[in-house]
Amino acid sequence: MPTPKKQATTTTTSSSKVHVVNLSSYTTPNISEVQGKDWVQYGDDNNYFQYLIDRYNGSPTNNALINGVVDFVYGKGLDATNSAQKPSEYAAMKGLFSKDCVKKLVADYKMMGQCAIQVIYSQDHNTIVEIEHIPIETLRAEKCNEDGEIEGYYYAKSWEEVASRREQPVRIPAFGTSREGLEVLYIKPYRAGFYYYSPVDYQGGLPYAELEEEIANFHINNIQNGLNPSMMINFNNGVPSEEERRQIEMQIANKFSGSNNAGKFILAFNDNAESKATLETVQLSDAHNQYQFLSNEAMQKLMVAHRITSPMLLGIKDSSGLGNNADELKTASILFENIVIKPIQEMLLDGFERILNYNDIRLNLYFKTLQPLEFSNDIETPMDAETREEETGIKLSSQEPTDEQFDEVFAALEEVGEVINEDEWELVDERPVDYDAEQALSKYAFASTGAAFPNAKSSQDGVTEEGRRYKVRYSYAPESTKANSREFCKKMVNASKVYRKEDIERMGGQAVNAGFGPEGAATYSIWLYKGGARCHHFWMRKTYLAKAEGITPDVGNPNAEVSVNQAKRAGVDLETNPKDVAKRPVDMPNEGFLKPRK
Repeated sequence: MPTPKKQATTTTTSSSKVHVVNLSSYTTPNISEVQGKDWVQYGDDNNYFQYLIDRYNGSPTNNALINGVVDFVYGKGLDATNSAQKPSEYAAMKGLFSKDCVKKLVADYKMMGQCAIQVIYSQDHNTIVEIEHIPIETLRAEKCNEDGEIEGYYYAKSWEEVASRREQPVRIPAFGTSREGLEVLYIKPYRAGFYYYSPVDYQGGLPYAELEEEIANFHINNIQNGLNPSMMINFNNGVPSEEERRQIEMQIANKFSGSNNAGKFILAFNDNAESKATLETVQLSDAHNQYQFLSNEAMQKLMVAHRITSPMLLGIKDSSGLGNNADELKTASILFENIVIKPIQEMLLDGFERILNYNDIRLNLYFKTLQPLEFSNDIETPMDAETREEETGIKLSSQEPTDEQFDEVFAALEEVGEVINEDEWELVDERPVDYDAEQALSKYAFASTGAAFPNAKSSQDGVTEEGRRYKVRYSYAPESTKANSREFCKKMVNASKVYRKEDIERMGGQAVNAGFGPEGAATYSIWLYKGGARCHHFWMRKTYLAKAEGITPDVGNPNAEVSVNQAKRAGVDLETNPKDVAKRPVDMPNEGFLKPRK
């Protein structure tokens, strides 16, 4: 990662050498097109994103400010002012933009200055069927074409590995430039002098984030070293050779230093006692005041860089900025919302709407605000109902859906698994899945957990003779991974999704775990081979039974689970599939799809 360059100046006297180290100030990242590489480097060592991550992790003030802005931008998630008028489109939007994905995109945009979305298409490329967040630090822009357009991005899990030639980046087309199954939508604001990447909006505060880190490191090292050298050792019987001095120093270090004897010692060799060395400590009489000044200065400059109108808005108690009374906090909140939060939200919403427009979805999106309710209710500027809802996140009674519209919205959301009827269903059986269907083929590029629509209809659902409805779903089992488990398996376990058979089959036609197919192919049967050769996971079948006749079971309530015998007694006709397909891939013969890559 880029780091400040150390320039050492040396002053020499007849008896000693004094080294004074000065840190040069950090400059803006170098963006360069390197001959022989198809991608554009970001930073002198092509790792500027990691530099930003380190400043986030190392500076407590920078960390708190970024987290606070992210929370304000995301608020309570996405909504639409016309959700009641367009329930099906609203449900489709909710199915595409998961809360976790949107929150990650907001975090990347604020901390890194830009964010990126994996856009996954249907086989005929007519519809976007899934979107996923992609960590922005894994991408580098492709050199633009003759028209100045960026047609693709290069992905690598570690660009340090690429630099050492241990990994090759993968090219992914930019959104709207190809007919590939996966593209990248790159969202970044305009910055004068920058084309491929955008610097963060707090760029001027980064040296102060480093300053906070250096102050903390200084005090930590001071404490670990016992605040002062802990002993002065004089040898007054002559000066031995350099090798003998080194041996004596090592012996003393082994005996007296270490974690239980924190500190340093000074070793002096003298011709006699009269000429022994003396130790003079150079201290600043007001050092504590100077470090307090630097600490306060770093905090203040970081708040200025992030344009924080009042630190109290982010839970930071501070004597500067606007006061703490309600009127001043309200003013600070409204300013903060309009000059910091809304510009970020609008940039992200523009990108989201490009995806929705591709699917012919027209919604007036907005982020539900975190602004205190009493501040929202005090807005006096005349505005229409939709604008007021965007500003306050509150639907007026005249804008609330009718009972019929509410039922339609609820049913649409239920189809994509966004809502759960907690009292209507119970799980009556779970067992390893068997394979019994042809697999479709298309192309995806990354380990993805796929889209799950557990409350949508499935061909395996049915009705018992008593009229009780049941649903058959699947989960990835066992719910555990190891340190060396594949990325796909870790994501599947962490996601804890419940799938229909159709959802899993669709995953099998997409390169959600690219490279683990036959001979390293991009696609293979996720339904049959899970995480690929040597995988220790399998699909667990879950059967859900309605609690009463005429009620549709709602997948999502753990109280719905019952045993296999209960399912049989209730008349559930579970489909029987070949037993050998229910095995973990690690237990299968090393043939066909399971042949490892060479």
